[in-house]
Amino acid sequence: MIRLFHVPLSPFCRKVRLSLAEKKIEVELVEERYWEQDPDFLRRNPAGKVPILRMDGRMMAESTPICEYIEEKQPEPPLMPRGAGERYEVRRLVNWFDDKFHHEVTSKLLYERVNKKVMGQGYPDSGNVKAGAKAIKFHIDYMGWLLDQRRWLAGDTMTLADFAAAAHMSALDYISDVDWNRNANVKDWYAKIKSRPAFRSLLADQVPGFPPPPHYADLDF
Repeated sequence: MIRLFHVPLSPFCRKVRLSLAEKKIEVELVEERYWEQDPDFLRRNPAGKVPILRMDGRMMAESTPICEYIEEKQPEPPLMPRGAGERYEVRRLVNWFDDKFHHEVTSKLLYERVNKKVMGQGYPDSGNVKAGAKAIKFHIDYMGWLLDQRRWLAGDTMTLADFAAAAHMSALDYISDVDWNRNANVKDWYAKIKSRPAFRSLLADQVPGFPPPPHYADLDF
C-alpha cells in the first residue's frame, strides 16, 4: 500500500494528495505530528518535514519532486505539459506558490492562526496576520491577471501549478482567510477546481478545534 505521511492543512501535503487523487492512485493517509520530532519520523525524513510518500519501496520527501515522480510513473492524466516552455511556466508558478506565496501569506495566516495553537507555541502574532491579510490581496490580483489571459493558471489545461495554488488557497479557505469576491476569475477558477473528484478528500478534512466555515465544502460557494 502506498502511504503518505501528512498534515491535513499543509499545502505541500495537499498538493501531493491532489496529484495522487487526480491520477486515481490509492493511498493510505497517516497524520504525522512532525513538530514532535519523533525518532521514527526523523528516520523517514531527517529534514523533519512532511509530506513523506512511501511508494515503490522508496521513502520520498519534498512535495514538488514527489509530484514529478508521480507524473513520471503515471503520466495520465497529465499534470505537466509536453513543451519545454510550457513546463517551465508550470514549474515557475509551483515555485511562486510554494515559496513566495507561502512566505508572504500561508506562513503569516495559517501558521499563525492554526499551527501555533496545535503545536502549543502560543498566540498568533498580530503583525504577521496583518501582513498576510495584506499580501494575499496582491496574490489574488496576480492570479486574476493570469486567468484573464488563460483558462488555467499556467495555460489552457489544468496542471500542477493549479494544484499548488489550490493547495494553499484551500488551506486558507478552511480558516476563512480568502476573499473570494475580490476577483471573479479567481473565484470561478477555484469553484471549477474544487468540483473535481480529486478534491473530495480535502473538502472532508476536519481539524479538531478548528471547524471549517459552511462554504468550505460547498461546491457552489
